[in-house]
Amino acid sequence: MVIVGIAGAVYWFRFKPVAVLSHPVQRGTMVEEVMGTGTLEARVSTTISPKISGRIEALLVDQGDLVSAGDELVRLDNRDLEQQVAIAVANVEAAKAAIERLKADKERAAVVLTQAEKNYQRIEQLAKRDATSQGDLDQSAEALGVAVADVARAEAGINEGQKGLISAQKSLQYQQARLSDTVIVAPFDGMIVKRNREPGDVVVPGSSILTLISTQELWIRAWVDETEMSKLDPGQAGRVVFRSEPAQSYPAEVARLGREADRETREFIVDVRVLELPRNWAVGQRAEAFLTVAEPQEVPLVPKSFLVRRDGRDGVFVNDNGTATWRTVTLGSDTADTIGIIEGLESGEVIVRPVSPSGSLADGRRVGVQ
Repeated sequence: MVIVGIAGAVYWFRFKPVAVLSHPVQRGTMVEEVMGTGTLEARVSTTISPKISGRIEALLVDQGDLVSAGDELVRLDNRDLEQQVAIAVANVEAAKAAIERLKADKERAAVVLTQAEKNYQRIEQLAKRDATSQGDLDQSAEALGVAVADVARAEAGINEGQKGLISAQKSLQYQQARLSDTVIVAPFDGMIVKRNREPGDVVVPGSSILTLISTQELWIRAWVDETEMSKLDPGQAGRVVFRSEPAQSYPAEVARLGREADRETREFIVDVRVLELPRNWAVGQRAEAFLTVAEPQEVPLVPKSFLVRRDGRDGVFVNDNGTATWRTVTLGSDTADTIGIIEGLESGEVIVRPVSPSGSLADGRRVGVQ
């Protein structure tokens, strides 16, 4: 009886079929991809800030608004600057009037000079004939000199007035430029993604009011392992999966490759241009980029849960007429749950694995499919 019991136990542990799950191998399309994780960024982005200090009178846009180049975004209080412009305009007009007065003085001095020249020439002729005194000749010469000096002074006054006019005009241009700086416009087409100020706030040059990005080119700055570098080139097709929509893929392509790897993580940046965006998106949100690095292949596909690693080799157990047979396989590209088999399996074969997670199979062990 003891021998019978031992024999029964041996049969139970060695020959009783192991309960297994089965999976028929089928061929399918597998795409070899390189994956990188990164964030959505805008290639062109700018901070909207004032050139002058002032109080915000009106904010004409909000985050999420689309704007065109030249659209008004912010208005600063401009009352003081309008007064400065009016003063500058008055100074220009005053400078022009002063020049006109100086020109009139020059014309008067020119007339006096002409008369003094004629008088001097007449007295000089009389003096040659001893028909006048030396005193009269000296007096006419003095009058001629005074007339010449008056003309020169008038010309100098006009030159000075011209310089004053130029200075007044420059001052006007400066004040007009400052007045125009109270209206801040969009430098390019894009979207407002951040609003940092409100009407009534006082701002200074360089302080951030809004953040504007161009929506013409948005990309994922993905970190990719440096071992994949040789497989990548600009223009390669790919797809992007945003963490807000893990079940949806959006078309993309490689825009450019980084030329510096992180010395700690051994990863480098790949900029992946997103060709289509989800309905709701945000700059800085996380996403995974999957870049196609080989032509799609038709290969046998198996669930990863059926893979077994033995003695450093990958393989599966094949159901060979109720017996588990170990088969070494060569793995190809994979997805989250499925992997392609390059060599070792054919479509139509049935692979098995134990029903119990703690169960195990051995080569030649009988199996019972559940």
